[in-house]
Amino acid sequence: MALTIGVDVGGTKIAAGVVDEAGEILARTRVPTPADPQWAVDAIAQAVRELKEQYPDVTAAGIGAPGFVDRSRSTVIFAPNIAWEDEPLRGRIEELTGLPAVIENDANCAAWAEYRFGAGTGHADMVLITVGTGIGGGLVLDGRLHRGRFGVAGEIGHLNMVPDGLPCGCGGKGCWEQYGSGRALRRYGREQAAADPVRGRRMLELNDGVAETIRGIHITQAAEEGDPLALECYAELADWLGRGMADLAALFDPGVFVLGGGVSDSGRLLLDPVAKAFEHYLTGGVHRPRAEVVLASTGSAAGIAGAADLARTV
Repeated sequence: MALTIGVDVGGTKIAAGVVDEAGEILARTRVPTPADPQWAVDAIAQAVRELKEQYPDVTAAGIGAPGFVDRSRSTVIFAPNIAWEDEPLRGRIEELTGLPAVIENDANCAAWAEYRFGAGTGHADMVLITVGTGIGGGLVLDGRLHRGRFGVAGEIGHLNMVPDGLPCGCGGKGCWEQYGSGRALRRYGREQAAADPVRGRRMLELNDGVAETIRGIHITQAAEEGDPLALECYAELADWLGRGMADLAALFDPGVFVLGGGVSDSGRLLLDPVAKAFEHYLTGGVHRPRAEVVLASTGSAAGIAGAADLARTV
């Protein structure tokens, strides 16, 4: 069984693993992401070499990078969290490790893992939506990872939902992730608790009475306890997610939406209202088949498993 190495490059850590054809991770390593962008390349290569020493039969390496990756899957066009710009990462890694390599956007890697090994298995058309600090995602259409003409498709968190709306880190205003992300959930909780401390009592209790620093964990705990205001915060988040998913369904008509990311750890607390909102906003919803809405199942292994599996195409 062919073995490959997958690397998930984050802003704070680099996680890598040896992966078999079934998506099982046989060995792992993890190192902090260096602040210097060139040292980060060296750290990736060192992680790959370390795993190659344990499993000499590995045939290739896949690198999931947090940024724009060109169509040839060789150059990181822009990765702001690591300060890469036109970084020829594929060539550098191949030179430093002696292995053929492929570079892919990290969210695309996670989407591919869900399609091959997780909740998207059996669906030729799938959309992964990662709901964390922002919104990320990836598209699998007709059984292929959809990358677009320039390799940067799938930046769904920056769909414009509100003209001239809230400013986004991308430089735009009104992006979807400003309304349907973990950051947005925190904002809803803080604003509501500050505006109505009586109704926000439980969330305030969980944060020592301070509305301005309420976190997602406080909102989630209160909602799980049945707190009405916390549930309203989740309903607001779900409504925005459902709106965006309806737009994506109009464009791509997937068979399944897979919800991942940290906020999805709340399970049915998020899943049920999102599915309801999606059904409500779906154009012609009563007259057409509806995509399933499910939770991601590969968890923290997604980036590694997806990158490793994509490396088999080298």
